[in-house]
Amino acid sequence: MIGFRERHPARFAADDGATTCSCCLPRRGFLKGLAATALAAASPALAQAPAVKPAPGKRIDVHHHFLPPQYMKEEHERLNFGHGGISASQMLAWSPSQSLEVMDQNGIATAVVSITTPGVWYGDVAAGRRLSRVWNDYAAEQIRNHPGRYGLFAVVPLPDVDGSLKEIEYALDTLKADGIGLLSSYDGKYPGDASFAPVFEELNRRRAVVYFHPTVSACCGSVIPGLMPQAIEYPFDTTRAITSLLINGTVAKNPNIRWVFSHGGGATPMMAGRMAETVGRRANAAEIMPNGVLAELRKLYYDTASASSPGSMAALRMMAPMSHILFGSDYPFVKAAHGIEELGHTQMSEAEREGLDRGNAMALLPRLKA
Repeated sequence: MIGFRERHPARFAADDGATTCSCCLPRRGFLKGLAATALAAASPALAQAPAVKPAPGKRIDVHHHFLPPQYMKEEHERLNFGHGGISASQMLAWSPSQSLEVMDQNGIATAVVSITTPGVWYGDVAAGRRLSRVWNDYAAEQIRNHPGRYGLFAVVPLPDVDGSLKEIEYALDTLKADGIGLLSSYDGKYPGDASFAPVFEELNRRRAVVYFHPTVSACCGSVIPGLMPQAIEYPFDTTRAITSLLINGTVAKNPNIRWVFSHGGGATPMMAGRMAETVGRRANAAEIMPNGVLAELRKLYYDTASASSPGSMAALRMMAPMSHILFGSDYPFVKAAHGIEELGHTQMSEAEREGLDRGNAMALLPRLKA
């Protein structure tokens, strides 16, 4: 049986007062430019620069997790996550008030909430549909209770396609969710798999925002014994998800979807030059990526959670336009203050910082302007 550490690797990072767990260019030219940018970003002068602190209540956090009590209770009963030195009480004691306290402490005006791994799918169609509804209704209640403070990337019970289509309808039409939140893979299948096509066709029809969070792939939960999967496997599962969407033509076939990937796209910024040379040589590349791999990667959006260091931001900024980079905290599994401090050491213009903190998210999610 897979233990809790393997099923919930993201929950072993420290948190701000809540739970305490661990939650078109050629390749050579691309890498040369990346190295130069990274060197400048990591220079001693920048490393000693004071962190920039925008006015309180300014940021929009697009990577913010909820732990609804009923969902967590069932997860506790199913996985017995109190074992192995992990405190179940810390997980079960989470509350919206803790979330709001962290937001207020870190100048976060609004958080768009989403689920984290393992999501709601345990091989049971009925349970997946029920847990999706429980999670989404709870989040919608908090949005009503705290006007202006929360948005929602609603969960759906993939790989159950029919159930996902029904929950998309409910979440977007009834709950007025800001988008749909998915995991990077389900039962070993990545999002470009043909079986998921009806879901993306519907999301494309609705011009939806689709947010991806990594999980532990069926292939790779314990590749290196004793190493938590979030150290290596999370970033690479996000990269596999992006690659799957590209090579199967899912991005090309669904041009109305706005795609958002957590953790700065995982390993993608560092792999982009290699992907341009290898993925770009596939037989169908000219059809589904007519302007090249790098042009497709620049269409996607990325959040800064666990990608806020000067080196990570240098790589991300070489790959993506600043208008497509969004602030993310990864609350409650990572300290929001740490990411904010790191971002303060990355040189950018005042307009770029305003966009990262708030403006880019408002352009992507118009409801947040209200």
